[in-house]
Amino acid sequence: MKDGIHPDYTECAITCTCGAVYHTRSTRKTIHVEICSNCHPFFTGNQKIMDTAGRIEKFKKKYTRKAAAS
Repeated sequence: MKDGIHPDYTECAITCTCGAVYHTRSTRKTIHVEICSNCHPFFTGNQKIMDTAGRIEKFKKKYTRKAAAS
């Protein structure tokens, strides 16, 4: 490999908005992420369903009518 063409590969801290910090190696010093394995619903098992303006009920009403007709 040629000298001087590769970036520095140093220690890096990955910080999530929930406060979790992971240490790894990268070409960047710090990385900020919005979601990680500590706060992601897939990994935690907690799911937040936000029903804005009755979208879920509207969806259910629309497709239960089709299923009942056929």
